[in-house]
Amino acid sequence: MPGLSIHVVDVSRGVVAAGMQVEVRRLDPPGLLCAGTISADGVLADTALAGVLDRGEYEACFHVAAYYRDAGVALPAVPFLQVAVFRFGIDDARQHYHLPMKLTPWGLSCFRGGA
Repeated sequence: MPGLSIHVVDVSRGVVAAGMQVEVRRLDPPGLLCAGTISADGVLADTALAGVLDRGEYEACFHVAAYYRDAGVALPAVPFLQVAVFRFGIDDARQHYHLPMKLTPWGLSCFRGGA
């Protein structure tokens, strides 16, 4: 099954990051692939991610500070992570690319997973 899936977990609170705003963009040629929020099951559900994606460079932008503020987590006036940008490449459009992200207000981990 080709495509891209994104799953975000807030490990600081032990919950999925439901409500976090995320955009996925293609870099060359530039364009917005999708924009939405992480669902109650922790995924970015958008039909644009389900199909075959062109070979190339992409980026996913995760609105970390806004997510934590909306969740009532106290952050400094200037948060450490405002928007986290993860750039990645798709080389084989026939494969599925899964981006699991684990985050706190102070750090994150994002990698190509095996889903």
